[in-house]
Amino acid sequence: MKIKILLATDDNDYNDHLSNELYEQHPDEVVMNICTTVESIKERLKDNQYDVALLEAAYYEDLPVENISLPIALWSENENVTIPDHVAKIQKYQRISSLFADVLENYAKVATYPLDESDKNAKITSVWSPSGGAGKTTVALALATSLASKGKQVIYLNLELFSSTSVFFDTSGKSISALFEKIEENESNINVIIKRMLLRDPVSNISYFCPPDYYDDINILTLENIAKLISACSHVSDDVVVDMCSLCDERVRYIFEISDEILLVTDNTSIAKTKLESFLKHKSLLSKSNEKILVIANKGAVNRDVSAYKSFSLPLIQASSDDGVYKLLSKSFD
Repeated sequence: MKIKILLATDDNDYNDHLSNELYEQHPDEVVMNICTTVESIKERLKDNQYDVALLEAAYYEDLPVENISLPIALWSENENVTIPDHVAKIQKYQRISSLFADVLENYAKVATYPLDESDKNAKITSVWSPSGGAGKTTVALALATSLASKGKQVIYLNLELFSSTSVFFDTSGKSISALFEKIEENESNINVIIKRMLLRDPVSNISYFCPPDYYDDINILTLENIAKLISACSHVSDDVVVDMCSLCDERVRYIFEISDEILLVTDNTSIAKTKLESFLKHKSLLSKSNEKILVIANKGAVNRDVSAYKSFSLPLIQASSDDGVYKLLSKSFD
């Protein structure tokens, strides 16, 4: 889904800077058209429709807006222009990432993009372990980093009851709890809202959400909620890496079913090995997911007694920081 944007100001430097930055930061999300005069805008609007128009505040009253889903006035505190209260407006001079987030926030209020499962774009990989401490989150982030390094748009979706996302990424944005509220309200434009709320790590290029506000925000998600969340993520990315808690409830088993690949993580400890063996004996827990399983022996472990499944060993990594471990480990997935 690309948002068709009309940018209309008489400031050529501003137009070039904004359009270049949006194309660089969001190449798969926007289509830009630029006009610099009221006359050229009117001519453009005769035969074209736009999702969003970013209009110089002084232009707004002189333009027909019937072919624009969301006209937005660009305003500056230095301009003596009155903008009607009912008109959406965005501060003209601000960080491009903040401006685009404001655009998406406003557009989400008017856009309608029903999700069609046949249009699913992303590969979904779930990362799970029956035992805590085996390095499940590290493996999930290493995989996500490897995929992002190949130019993929990757969403790291942490569905642990107690998220550790803040250990690895800046989490100063809006909590994913706000997204859950939209899902509960059955918003049809959830993919637009997701784009607005996603943050992107500038080093690894992984996209992610800020942790939930409360423990129960994850705990009370229904199967329908999870289905809509993951489906929407898959519509706006190439890969979705789902990091789950070590429970094995109906929600986890559902995620197994919709995943294209399942990474089962273990390590060298006897507890991790015993729990993995016990889990794999219960075929009913996996339903039809056997062929999708890849057993990951983490921290230098060696897989044994899992000959019925594909397996892969990862080395023991020593690093001075938590994020250093998964970044080094990501090279093992190349």
